[in-house]
Amino acid sequence: MPSRAPSYGLFIGGKWVAPTGAKRFESVNPSTREPVGSFVQGTAADVGRSVGAAEQAFRGWKETPAPKRGEILLEVARLMKRRKDDLGRLVSTEMGKVISEGLGEVQESIDFIEYMAGEGRRLFGETVPSELRSKFCLTVRQAKGVVVCISPWNFPTAIPNWKIAAALITGNSVVFKPASATARCGAEVVKIYEEGGVPPGVLNFVTGSGGVVGNALIEDPRVRTVSFTGGVETGREVYVRGAKGLKMVHLELGGKNPVIVMDDADLDLALDGVLFGAFGTAGQRCTATSRLIVQAKVYDGFLRRLTERLEDFPVGDPLDPKTAMGPVASADQEKKILEYIAIGKKEAKLRVGGEKLTGGAYDRGYFLEPTIFETKHGSRISKEEIFGPVLSVIRVADYAEAVRVANDVEYGLSSAIYTRDVNRAFRAIDDLEAGITYINAPTIGAEVQLPFGGVKNTGNGGREAGSAAIEEFTEIKSVFVDFSSKLQKAQIDSETAA
Repeated sequence: MPSRAPSYGLFIGGKWVAPTGAKRFESVNPSTREPVGSFVQGTAADVGRSVGAAEQAFRGWKETPAPKRGEILLEVARLMKRRKDDLGRLVSTEMGKVISEGLGEVQESIDFIEYMAGEGRRLFGETVPSELRSKFCLTVRQAKGVVVCISPWNFPTAIPNWKIAAALITGNSVVFKPASATARCGAEVVKIYEEGGVPPGVLNFVTGSGGVVGNALIEDPRVRTVSFTGGVETGREVYVRGAKGLKMVHLELGGKNPVIVMDDADLDLALDGVLFGAFGTAGQRCTATSRLIVQAKVYDGFLRRLTERLEDFPVGDPLDPKTAMGPVASADQEKKILEYIAIGKKEAKLRVGGEKLTGGAYDRGYFLEPTIFETKHGSRISKEEIFGPVLSVIRVADYAEAVRVANDVEYGLSSAIYTRDVNRAFRAIDDLEAGITYINAPTIGAEVQLPFGGVKNTGNGGREAGSAAIEEFTEIKSVFVDFSSKLQKAQIDSETAA
């Protein structure tokens, strides 16, 4: 029986095309396993055409004044606002996050596109004094060329827009490859950019596997920059492949994010933050709270209250406003998380959850119980990224031990501390090895006007969002203007030269 899900083609050179005889794949609703969309399984030849279209369109887009590019982005944001409800429901349907989070993700997309539109009147360089008379020194930012944006499934509209809007405002042309599991969200985003006035070829869309489409994009010599968000092992492969072509490769990878709760914390506030941080999006955020580090004096009471709160924590249909947590995103995700839960049961103490939910509507999707383990630092579940609704709780004696435990993992994306001691809070800002630190707030909730990224195996040093986002997609050119009307020799000793 043919699928009733809508079919999408590739978007190349301003046209939606479906190559004759192309193989197709489907994305599915993780709540019901029903198909959400049908997509072309792209080939290396499709990649070649998309990169060619981007290369051809680059010069005209680069020469479009940046404020004009910003006006187009503002129109994209306006269109997205009008379609926020539909797009938010699609995020929840195709990815599985609850509807409030789906709508929130689309709002984040809108906010960032508007923010980047404003950069069209900034794109700051700098001026500096020359060591010589009648000479002016400055820097300007210039577009790199063809940019590849490869996005994950957990934020199927926000992360693509972080990449695409920043790349476009700086004058680059783009080839966008979405995660296959949420390809329909990616396609709908591209349609909005198309309607918003982005010229043909400036934004192209190719679906398919990482092994075929992803590798062909990364290795194409016409591509100058690759922006990738995903897992660490895949990120390493992307980095190596891109390095062979001396490309700029920007990586946003994993996290094992800690929340520290000190004995002077507002425990009610901390409870709310830990629940949202650990189980929002079913723990499938790179910034999710996966470790809870609690000072001994409040450990038992805090853990008891936390497990009690999960007794009334409805898991189910993400489109139901009463649902607190939806399904995990796919069968592969479910399998991986259950494998880690099995590991946890052998090496730690299970406090709550730990099972796949079954019966009724649960049997149609990928639903897991919110899970809490008591464990010691150093166990696998306390150090490895699980990317699911699994929280490891660790008892510590004092602040020094809390920081040591928080830092002793291979990741460094987000971190948080709950304390009423302002001195300790500022110490934590300095002591925690992470790209993001929250004081009295969970590890999730980044805002678009600040840089996003981490240290250690979380990435390779770049940042997305905020004004730093444009750095990923621009080259800095140094300019020297000599208006002395004579040859001046910088850094030449005048007395020696004479």
